[in-house]
Amino acid sequence: MQGKVLVTGGAGYVGSHCCRAFAEAGWEVTVFDNFATGWRDLVRWGGMIEGDLNEPADIEAAFQKVKPDAVAHFAGSTLVGESVHEPEKYYRNNTVTTLNLLEVMRRHDVRNIIFSSTCAIFGRAQTKYLAEDHPLNPINPYGMSKLMVEHMLADSDRAHGIRSACLRYFNAAGADRDALTGERHVPETHLIPLALKGAYDPDYAFSIFGDDFDTPDGTAIRDYIHVEDLAEAHLLALNALRAGAPSNVFNLGTGRGTSVAEVVAAVEKATGQTLPRKIGPRRAGDPPRLVAAPDRAAETLGWKARRSDIDSIIQSALAWHQKDWARKRTDAG
Repeated sequence: MQGKVLVTGGAGYVGSHCCRAFAEAGWEVTVFDNFATGWRDLVRWGGMIEGDLNEPADIEAAFQKVKPDAVAHFAGSTLVGESVHEPEKYYRNNTVTTLNLLEVMRRHDVRNIIFSSTCAIFGRAQTKYLAEDHPLNPINPYGMSKLMVEHMLADSDRAHGIRSACLRYFNAAGADRDALTGERHVPETHLIPLALKGAYDPDYAFSIFGDDFDTPDGTAIRDYIHVEDLAEAHLLALNALRAGAPSNVFNLGTGRGTSVAEVVAAVEKATGQTLPRKIGPRRAGDPPRLVAAPDRAAETLGWKARRSDIDSIIQSALAWHQKDWARKRTDAG
């Protein structure tokens, strides 16, 4: 056994995929989740504790029960648009909760934490590819709340020796290779699930939010990374911390940008369906382009995105959503 890892938010999208990667690599996994946005049926790899990071007593009880060697911290709120209108929710659910977690870690002498960060901490890209040292100027409260956590983790390392790996995701997409877990959000705001729904559901009106960005086709460009590639990076970072590696931050992406219009074309190719679409206004806080420079993760962790071509991402997402749609129909009777 590698050790015991407590996975906050392990019933969610990225967290559940990482639980599989951790468990299959020999870690003893326990999920800690309040199920506000997570799903009990996605807890497939390891134990489960229902608790809330807003309640320090819940965290304390979990640490006493599990006695973890490390924490993988995914729990939090993640909707950019919502964060603009409800900033307090994001500072509470992302920043204050992490402070609660760090205080319990310090009391229990747990010195290793993997943090689910985001490319939203960069704000508007000043370079074509974003390296770790790109200026950090988030343009929405979601990104700001995550950046505050990165600063908190750096301070905790200096003060208490709590070492961290901050993994800055670009656009997580796709699903488990066996369709055992995947993307299931309420409400769903991510492009690929919505485009797949639009391809198959005649009652759903799919929208592109903005076709007037300063990009070649006018739609926003993002770096889509397969969630299983993300999970592999988390495992490598977790093992590195366990072996004594210093704190670090990593940008996790492919280094390739794909526009919304290109994703829509790939969905049409995968489904054989023409995707009707409406053009809506830009969403608040959406930058035109975000593409990673993933060199540090390659050099330090030996990591590279291997599954993240857009067609493979969409095929895995389609397999998961078809299975999940069938489950919903069965549940509905």
